[in-house]
Amino acid sequence: MTVRRVRAALAGMLVVALGATGCGGPAEPVGPDGAGPVTVFAAASLTEPFTRLGEDYAAAHPGRTVRFNFGGSSGLAAQIIQGAPADVFAAASPATMKTVTDAGEAAGPSTVLVRNQLVVAVPRGNPARITGLADLARPGVTVALCAEQVPCGAAARTALDAAGVRLTPATLEQDVRGALAKLRLGEVDAALVYRTDVRAATGLAAVEFGESARAVNDYPIVVLRTAGNPAGARAFVDFVRSDAGLAVLTAAGFQPPAGR
Repeated sequence: MTVRRVRAALAGMLVVALGATGCGGPAEPVGPDGAGPVTVFAAASLTEPFTRLGEDYAAAHPGRTVRFNFGGSSGLAAQIIQGAPADVFAAASPATMKTVTDAGEAAGPSTVLVRNQLVVAVPRGNPARITGLADLARPGVTVALCAEQVPCGAAARTALDAAGVRLTPATLEQDVRGALAKLRLGEVDAALVYRTDVRAATGLAAVEFGESARAVNDYPIVVLRTAGNPAGARAFVDFVRSDAGLAVLTAAGFQPPAGR
């Protein structure tokens, strides 16, 4: 099978997947002013605020809609490089964004939208009495981490190395949602995830630790070169980067980028 056919097949599969999750559906016309749908691939940790911002954007721009594909940044980047149809990409780390820009898939330079920081997520009441990273290595304590190839896993490795903590995780997940799911199910005592994810969850608490300052992740965003609705994509990026958009993101626990 040729590369072109592989890309076409992958793109078709993604369109079906988006439709099955309520983000797709029949093709809608795209106007030169950005009217019509905008497809946004975004890091899983952006799910709650981006969903809200998508609704606000549509309400402020009649005739425009936003479709989201949330997931691990590395997986989303791979889909984009393989030809999946998307207008905007919001990643959870500059390194992940770089794989997309280096592949020539960006319409221009990316900009940092927000920043995020790690915490130790524990069940409310903290039954394992975890107070910092060192406690994660105690005998009998089970921990969920993100895999190191995804941004939350790379940040976790940086923080653990800074603290001099060595541990063997009970599970390695492809995004923060997977790590939190293991914690909610009671399969682990703790999970290293973003502060924003704990704030959005119920029944969980966050244990802050100093080494997280060594592993702050910038979240870059970019309009993609092959965007089917470039005008709408640029308008959505401008919207989420506006003061109103930043207010929604910081209310969810994200930190403003440098200079804001």
